[in-house]
Amino acid sequence: MHRRTLLGSAGLGLTAFAGLGTWAYRAAPAFWNQYADDLKRGILPAPHRPDPKTWSDTGLHAAWLGHSTVLLKIDGTTILTDPVFSPRVGINLGIMTLGVKRLVEPALAIKQLPKIDLILLSHAHFDHFDTPTLNAFENSGTAGITASKTSDLLRVNRYRSVQELGWGERTRVGAVEVRGLEVKHWGARMRNDTYRGYNGYTIESGRFRVIFGGDTALTPAFRDLKTSRRYDLAIMPVGAYNPWIRVHCNPEESWTMANDAGTEFFLPIHHQTFALSREPRHEPIERLMTAAGRNTDRIVLQQIGQEFQL
Repeated sequence: MHRRTLLGSAGLGLTAFAGLGTWAYRAAPAFWNQYADDLKRGILPAPHRPDPKTWSDTGLHAAWLGHSTVLLKIDGTTILTDPVFSPRVGINLGIMTLGVKRLVEPALAIKQLPKIDLILLSHAHFDHFDTPTLNAFENSGTAGITASKTSDLLRVNRYRSVQELGWGERTRVGAVEVRGLEVKHWGARMRNDTYRGYNGYTIESGRFRVIFGGDTALTPAFRDLKTSRRYDLAIMPVGAYNPWIRVHCNPEESWTMANDAGTEFFLPIHHQTFALSREPRHEPIERLMTAAGRNTDRIVLQQIGQEFQL
């Protein structure tokens, strides 16, 4: 009798699970069709491999590791923006992650990175705030800066420090000063946590100034950054605009915002890594190069794994 009861309960559980699966497919067939297609394909290797071991402790160094993850070294301080190294991003169910699969591997594995002094998180979306990745960086030597009302997603006591920043707020980590920048996006991780913040950032360390745009649609806020002193580098999103143009900028808009701020060099991110929208994979960089016209030499990186030094 006991065995029959267990089998009967298991049967009901499987039936319920199958019913849930049918409901989920009917609710979002496009997502599940993409998920099924993703299971059939592998992840391509990054076309380039940077070598941060060769970077000196002076100057500005940058390598695009994929999506919005950029490794920076500014006069000896190492910074990692929106680190995502998982093969798939989304809701972690333990045995699997329900979400989007990478098209291209990160240009470096976590174990190949130098010691990270600062992790900079723009907002809580899964493709920018990947908790399995962030857990791997927990140590007493690494600090974190994140948007308002998002630090609860981190195990803050395992880092050297974790600070939340709102728009216009500043903080200092070692030799680096970081300021929260207003952007046009949203910060909710799920449907009901719309209270979470979302940021771009300015990063200043001695003679160097950098903008990290995070995720943003076209906004005049970048004009307010312009001063008589130029920014050396703008790390700006250029993809996922079709059909999400209300919350993501297209390449032409991204180029305009960087110029509004008064930036010398441009590092495009948020493209070629995940299929988040309808535009072809290489369209964002092609449109960006066209928008730059005679100034294509200011676009410093075009492919995952390339590096830049100033």
